[in-house]
Amino acid sequence: QVQLVESGGGLVQAGGSLRLSCAASGRTLSTWTMGWFRQAPGKEREFVAAISRSGDSTYYADFVKGRFTISRDNAKNTVYLQMSSLEPEDTAVYFCAADDFRLIRRVAGAYDYWGQGTQVTVSS
Repeated sequence: QVQLVESGGGLVQAGGSLRLSCAASGRTLSTWTMGWFRQAPGKEREFVAAISRSGDSTYYADFVKGRFTISRDNAKNTVYLQMSSLEPEDTAVYFCAADDFRLIRRVAGAYDYWGQGTQVTVSS
C-alpha cells in the first residue's frame, strides 16, 4: 500500500511553467511504476505520462509534445511532472498514481493507488 499527495498546482499564464510533485509514503516508491493523469471538467481522466520503477523508461501522451517531463527521486520518495509551454487546454486536476505492475501502462484502471489531485489552471 502507498499514500500519494500531490502539490505544486496553481494558476499560470499561457506559456508558463509549473512543476508538480507527488510525495509517497508507505511501501517504498521504487517498487511502483508511477503515472500522471489529468481530468478536466466534463471530461474523462486521461493519461499524461508514466515512469518505470527505476526511472530509466518514460512514456508520454501525444499531446505533451515534448512540453512535459516526468522524473522520480526514489531516495526522496517523490515523483515530479515538469510542465512548460502550458496552454489553456492543459487546465485540469492532475493526479499521480501508483501501479504495482513492472511495465508502464496508460490505462487509468490499471493503477492501484491515487492521490487526491492538484488543480492546474492556465489562463490565456
